[in-house]
Amino acid sequence: MLTVVKNQILVCMLSVKYNIMREMLNKVTFLMNVTFMILNNASILIQWFVLFRLREDIGGYTMREVMLLWGLMAASFGLSHILFARVYSLPELIVSGKLDSYLVQPKNVLLGVMTSSTNISAIGDLLYGLILLAVCGLGVRGFLFSLLFVVTGMIILTAFALFLGSLAFWFVRVEMLSGEMVMGLISFATYPDGIFQGISRFLLYFIMPVGMIVYHPVHILVRFDAGMFFTVLGYACLLSAVAAMVFYRGLRRYASSSLMEARM
Repeated sequence: MLTVVKNQILVCMLSVKYNIMREMLNKVTFLMNVTFMILNNASILIQWFVLFRLREDIGGYTMREVMLLWGLMAASFGLSHILFARVYSLPELIVSGKLDSYLVQPKNVLLGVMTSSTNISAIGDLLYGLILLAVCGLGVRGFLFSLLFVVTGMIILTAFALFLGSLAFWFVRVEMLSGEMVMGLISFATYPDGIFQGISRFLLYFIMPVGMIVYHPVHILVRFDAGMFFTVLGYACLLSAVAAMVFYRGLRRYASSSLMEARM
C-alpha cells in the first residue's frame, strides 16, 4: 500500500516537474512573466503604505499584519497554481468530456487531473509572498510557522476550487460560479478581517474559507493560539477529504465525449 502511494506521488511530482520545464523552454517569456507578476503585486501593496501614513491601524491591523496577510495569500495562491493549476479549469474538462484521457492512465485520476498543468506566472506570486513573509521580522520559528500556513492555505484553496469544480458533474455553467467564488475569496483575503462585520464576516469564515487560509494564520503568527492552530490543520484535512469525495462521487456520473485525446 505504501509503495503504491509512494509511486503515485513520484509520478505526480514528475508531472509537475515536466510541466514547469516545458513552460521554461522560452526563458525570456518565463522570466518576464515571473518578474511582472512580482512587480504587479508589489505595486498594489503601495496603497497600503499610503493608507497607513494616514492612520495607525485599519480594522485592527498594522502594516506588518497586512504584509503577513498578503504574503500568506500570495504564496498559497502561487503554490496552488504551480502544483495544481488544472483544478481551476476542472468544470471545463468535465462539461467538454475531456476527462477521458485521464481515466485510462495508470496513475490516480484525481492526482492526474490536478497535476496535469501549471501556471508559470504563479512562481512570481510564490516568490513575492515568501519575500514578504521573510521581511516581516517573524524570526526563524515564526517564519517556519508561516511556511506551514502557506502549505495549509494552498491545500484549503485547492480543495475549495476542487469542491466547486466537481459540482459540474451535476450542474451546468458551474465554471462561472467556481471562478467567481475563487476570485472573490482571493480578493477578500487581501483585506483585514476587522473591517467585515455581521453576515459578511460569517460568510468569510464559514462559506468562503478565507478565515482558515489567512485570517487565523495571521492571528496565530502575531500571538500563538494552540486551539486556533489545530483548527486550521483540521479544517485543511477535512475540506480536502470532502472535496475528494465529491469529485469521485461525481466521477460516477461522468459521461464520456467522442473526443480522441492522448496525454503523454
